Amino acid sequence: MSEAKKNSSTKGKYDKRNRLNDLTGKEWLKLTASFWMSEKCADDRDAYNHPAPFLIKDIRKLISMFTKKEMRVLDPFCGSGTALLASSLINRYGIGIDLNSEYRDLAIERLSKKKFQEFNDYEFLLGDSNDLLKDLNDIDYVVTSPPYHNILKNKGAGIRKKNKKGFRDGSRIGVDYYSDLPNDLGNKESYKDFIQSFQLIMSKCFDVLNNKKYCSIIISDFTVDKKEVNVQGDIVRLMQEIGFQFVGTIALLQNNKPLYPFGYPYAYKINHHHQNIINFRKVIDE
Repeated sequence: MSEAKKNSSTKGKYDKRNRLNDLTGKEWLKLTASFWMSEKCADDRDAYNHPAPFLIKDIRKLISMFTKKEMRVLDPFCGSGTALLASSLINRYGIGIDLNSEYRDLAIERLSKKKFQEFNDYEFLLGDSNDLLKDLNDIDYVVTSPPYHNILKNKGAGIRKKNKKGFRDGSRIGVDYYSDLPNDLGNKESYKDFIQSFQLIMSKCFDVLNNKKYCSIIISDFTVDKKEVNVQGDIVRLMQEIGFQFVGTIALLQNNKPLYPFGYPYAYKINHHHQNIINFRKVIDE
């Protein structure tokens, strides 16, 4: 059997009617599963100066599902630049926005280390998405993970406050929170302010996203004032208020995390071992 036929039998056939992505039927079907296992790779370590980095393979799968080659991908909370890196690896044009100049420098450093086969074109815009999004247009896909309110600044003396390396387990190499910038969503004092600020930015993403294109938000539920919050439900509600259609959630399973005995032996407290990839579509009748 020729190499071309072998590849066709394992990957499946591409349907020329496919306007969403460059995947074969088999590849498309695999990515429609309602849960994925999070996948690490060696290049992820370069992002650990950020407290909550994306993993390259996870974002690459999303971009593969929702775009074609050379389409424009936007991350309005770009952080360490994983969305830009994943976009370049599969020949998409990545646009990232972030407030923090340290993360901008980290992202550019990560991108400069890679040798891309065909496509190494991207933009990293330093500043507030509220200000910069108005200058963008013609976006084909939005993928992002916003700061998690101010939970990284929790000063509680809980059971995971310190590990044997001298810093909190969630902070990778000791980077405790996103920034000290006042307009950082990670510094919003109340959950209500966080949700309202996030909705404002996503409404501007809606404006620059092309019609019938998709948006994915990666976030887990978390606790606020020691109470569990249905963050996913709030995200779906605010996105629908903007005008997005909710098209489903993928559970991104993270089985490498430790289990902590929260509440033991008095009350049930959940360990969050997955993130929600909440997917939306912009559909405006023309």
